[in-house]
Parts: sequence; structure tokens; C-alpha cells
Amino acid sequence: MTTDVLPHGSWPSPVSARDLVAGGGVAAEPRADGDDVYWLATTTDGGSRVVLHRRDAAGTVGEVSPDWMSVRSRVHEYGGGAYAVARGVVVAVDFTTQRLWRLDGTPRPLSGETTGAAVRWGAPLVDLDRGIVLVVREDHRDRDAEPLNELVRLPLEPEGEPGFGDVVVAGRRRSLPRPDADDAGDPARPDFVSDPVLSPDGRRLAWVQWSHPAMPWDAASVLVAELDGAGAPGLARLVAGGEDGTAVEPVWVDDDRLAFLTESEGFAVPHLVDVTDPGGDAQPLAPTGTEWGLPAWMLRTRTLALLPDGRLVGVRHVDGTARLSVVDPSATDPVPVDLDLPLVSASGLATHAGGLVVDAGLPDVGWAAVTVAVDGDAASLEVVAVRGTVPDAAYLARAEAISWTGSGGDVAHGFLHRPTHPDVRGPEDELPPLVVVAHGGPTSATTTVPRAAYTFFTSRGIAVLDVDYAGSTGYGRAYRERLRGQWGVADVEDVVAGARHLADTGVVDGRRLGVRGGSAGGYVVLAALAFHDAFSAGVSLFGVSDPSLLAQETHKFESRYLDGLIGPWPAARATYEERSPLHHVDGIDAPLLLLQGLEDKVVPPSQARAMARGLREKHLPVALVEFAGEGHGFRNPDAIVRAAELELSFLAQLWGYEPAEELPVLEIENLPQPDRD
Repeated sequence: MTTDVLPHGSWPSPVSARDLVAGGGVAAEPRADGDDVYWLATTTDGGSRVVLHRRDAAGTVGEVSPDWMSVRSRVHEYGGGAYAVARGVVVAVDFTTQRLWRLDGTPRPLSGETTGAAVRWGAPLVDLDRGIVLVVREDHRDRDAEPLNELVRLPLEPEGEPGFGDVVVAGRRRSLPRPDADDAGDPARPDFVSDPVLSPDGRRLAWVQWSHPAMPWDAASVLVAELDGAGAPGLARLVAGGEDGTAVEPVWVDDDRLAFLTESEGFAVPHLVDVTDPGGDAQPLAPTGTEWGLPAWMLRTRTLALLPDGRLVGVRHVDGTARLSVVDPSATDPVPVDLDLPLVSASGLATHAGGLVVDAGLPDVGWAAVTVAVDGDAASLEVVAVRGTVPDAAYLARAEAISWTGSGGDVAHGFLHRPTHPDVRGPEDELPPLVVVAHGGPTSATTTVPRAAYTFFTSRGIAVLDVDYAGSTGYGRAYRERLRGQWGVADVEDVVAGARHLADTGVVDGRRLGVRGGSAGGYVVLAALAFHDAFSAGVSLFGVSDPSLLAQETHKFESRYLDGLIGPWPAARATYEERSPLHHVDGIDAPLLLLQGLEDKVVPPSQARAMARGLREKHLPVALVEFAGEGHGFRNPDAIVRAAELELSFLAQLWGYEPAEELPVLEIENLPQPDRD
């Protein structure tokens, strides 16, 4: 069998831009109700509707949500917790109106109607004994104040027109504008509340809450209160977390004992407390040294769950890869045991008959909703539904864990994906170009789950480096807090150092280094181009060009996020300007592609437009492509395809190779034309 020799970037690939559509969409959020399994899936045939599916005990799969509904919450803009199910009763949030609906039987609304989805709902919890649903309400109706986040109860059988619920946990009302809002409202009330859970006997409610300027991974608290027969709470008691640490993901072990994730010696691990003991301290259920859980960007992240046998199972991270680990909360000396399962990422854990359901990342399948049967320390996995497609194994580049010296001399982590093709190789005298990927967040992490988005590059002869830069999760608080006050510095230096490390060691072509990222990753792209000279191309998807604009314009959930990443606004104005790529466009000499959704409420279009305007005024190479109807992250299949094809055209023009397929030609303003003489 002969192997063709072609320039890197010109390799013919079976992975088209259309293949990237199937791998997108929302998380599966799997749930179980008896023998039935539920999950969410995003349509790919001309739209981006999120459909709720159910597989019954006989294996029959059907759609639960009506064809006019897209099941997706907009609480915190990122959503999550879009539905709940209990003994056949199904409630779900409609994306367009953000109303909460009951879907068993004839669909009927449980919440009132507003103009412009002014009241949003998320993380519902069905309480059949009381005939109510406990749910997070995010109220945007008062334009003179921040949206008000509260936990409320709604009747499952409303009399007359449905309303907006009775408050269970009241939120803090902060009048606008900032910074006047910083001292407004009742400080005893939280700015955010999430993830309500009922004890098995229904007597007690636990939930998570936190307040500005903290994010949930900084200083969230778990509280417990007894409920009366109608669902009204008694006096709430702080169980764990607060200003000195964070506690999230409460899970009832029995009527009196509550498990949750909180930090011990710099790492989040499961803890257990008896809520009937007023002076009882929470006891760790696992040794420190590895991180459990995920950052709570969305409601109902669910990385901790109770197995039917009474043990806990959680997501533990080792060297950037997830494992499912079980621990007995009743053991005198609990010792976690990893389940032998072929997965590298996991979230959305929920109890299922004989085990649990999981939104899992599998090495040979990709993302999938799965059931896991657990018998002692043995476990087996069954795929229920696959989200997206994994390219042919012959074209799939396997992630290689690498590390290098990054910002401040500290170790930085990442995963290298080498060019891979069964029938083509590059010339002996040519090294491949490299695309460095900076994940969003920035309090997040990459994953080694195989994805078409990376094979899209590697099967064409372009290497990919996926970086877990300073501030990434999964490595403990110390690694995460390397970014405190250093956003735009430490993360950017880690990305630049990773690219240079691969160039210096002869893995990639140091003249053809590109960097791409979305949201916070887009900010890394822009800062890397403005303050460093390592890259010859940059692609920013809805990235932050000026953090001061983000501090003033973004939504409530992240409105104080930058206090910890850069400093309080406007007191730290000088630092914001120092870190702003928009204020340092003179430092950019590499061409830049900006991809921006016009409905983005997290990073508004003004950010990309300001950056493009600044580069045009300096006669620097730039292309700005805007997508109507798209928000923070592209969801429409046509937008995903167009963005990917334009990115390929952009890189081909800059790095001097001929793509194997026909692509729309991206117009890059101010790009010097090659000398044809």
C-alpha cells in the first residue's frame, strides 16, 4: 500500500465542516425514572432544537418534548438543569419563552407568560408528595435592578392561569447601575441559588447559594432547611462552605446525612455531615491530592451521586482525565475505589436501577449518554445515545499528555494531537503547522474525549495542542489560583510557552503557529497576538477584546468574575487597560479572524467590532464575520459549517498551502498580497 506525500494542510480529509455539527449541542443531562432513561439531544437537520428523549424498559426510544419546544434553560445564560422527572411526571423549560411546562400527558404551562422571556427557570425538582415543583427563578422584569435569582415553588396542578411561584429562598435585589449595586440589597440574602435536593423522606431541603463577587467555585455554601407540608422552609442552617471555601453538589445519603464536595488541603473531595448534629463537622470521604467535581458553570452539573447500594460515586480527575470512583459513606475508614470503565470524562451523574446514568466521554465513541451497572467494585457500561460522531479510527489523532515550563517557571499541562492520516504523510523536510487551542472559562478545562473538531485539523496535516493553562480546573486550587489577578498574563504565557516548546523540540513548524479559542479562550488569542510574537495567525470566536467592557457589559452571573481575575472595576482601571488587547493593537502584526454571534449576551458584539475597528485603523490584517441569530457559542448548523470553512480558508491563505477541497474564500482586509513576479 503506497502513501502519498502532500504538504501539511493539503491532505484530503473525510471530516467535513458538516461533520462538526453532529458533535455540537447541549450536554445530555441524563436522568433515570425507574427503568426509564431520559436525555437531551440537539437536532442537526437544519436547526438547533434540543429534544428530550426517553428509552423505556423495553428499549423503545421516543421523543417526550413536543416538536415546537426546545428544552433549554437560560438561567445564568449558560443554562443547565432544563428538565426533571419523577414517577412519570416530566417538567421542562422551553427555550424560546423560558416558561416551565409539564409534559406528561397534554403539555401545559406551570409558570406565567412574560414578554421577551423575562422570567427564566432552571434546576426543577419535582415533589409529588406536596404537589409542587421547586425551581430556580431568574427574574429580569425589573430593568432598574440586576436579575433576581430565587428558589421558588410552583404547583404541579395550577388553578387558573399559572403564576410565578412562592419564594422558598429569597434572593438579593441589587439596584443598577454598577458599582452602586455593590452595596445594595439585603446582604443576608444570596445573589445566586441553585441545585435544590430533597431528603428521601421529603422533610428537608438542601441547596447551594453564593454572592458577589465570588463565583460558585470560590465561596459557595450548602444550606439545609426543614419544609412544612406546603413546601415553605423553616430556619436555614449553613452546612458547609462560605467565605473560607466552597461547597457544592449536595447529595442526600439518607434522611439525616448529606454528602457534598468541598475542599480539603487544596483539593475538592466528597465530605459527609449529619445534619441532625448542630455541632457536627463534615468528614472527608476521600484523601486529598486529586480533584473531584467540575466548576458549576451550569445548573445541575452533577458529578456526585448515590448508588442504589448506598455508596457514593463521583468524578475524580487524574492528569487531566476523569475517573468514576465509589466510596462507602458508612465505612469507618472510607477508601475510594476507581471503577474500571472506558471513559475519560463524565458529568450528569444520576441514580439508575442497578447503578447510574452518566453523560460520558468515551475514547472510541465520543460523548454519549450511558448507563453504568455497578456490582461491588465491578462495573459495566452500556451506550444509550451518542452525541455526535467520532471519525474513523484510522484518521483519529490520540491525545498525548504533555507538560512544559510555563508562566512563572511553573509546570503547564496540555494534550498534543499529531497529524494523522492512513494514506498521506508530509514531506520529509517539512514540519506540520500547529493550532494551539485555548479553552473557554477561563475556570474550566479541556478534555481528551475524541472530537471531530480536532480531527478536522489533524486529518489535514495540522497539529493541535489543547492547553490546560494556569487557572484550569482538575489540578487543585493552587493551579486554579495561579490565574487570580493574572488573567491575560499567566494563561497567555502558558499558551505561548507550549507552542514554543513544540517548535523548539522539532515537533511543529515554528513559522506556522496559530492560536484559536472562544470566549475566555478568545481573549487568550487576542492577548497572545498583542503582547507576544509567537503566532502567525489567530482565530477568536466571540472573544473578549477589552476586559473593561466585559466588566461593564456582561450578564449578572459573570458581572463580578473579573474582580478575582484582574481586580475590582473601576478601581483597577489601569490594570484592565494594561491587559486589554484593544488598547494594544499596535502590538499585533499577525492576521486575525474574528467570529461573532450577534445575539451574544455574555461577550456582546461590540467587543469584536471594536477590535476589528482598531485593527483597520492601523491597517493590520483582519476579518470580522458576524452570525445573525447566534449567541455565546454557535448552534445553528449552517453557522457552524460556515465558521469552520472560513477558518480553513484563513489558515490556508496565511500558511501557503492549497486545501484539498473547495472552500469559500475569506476576504482578509489589509492582507499583503504575495508577489506574483
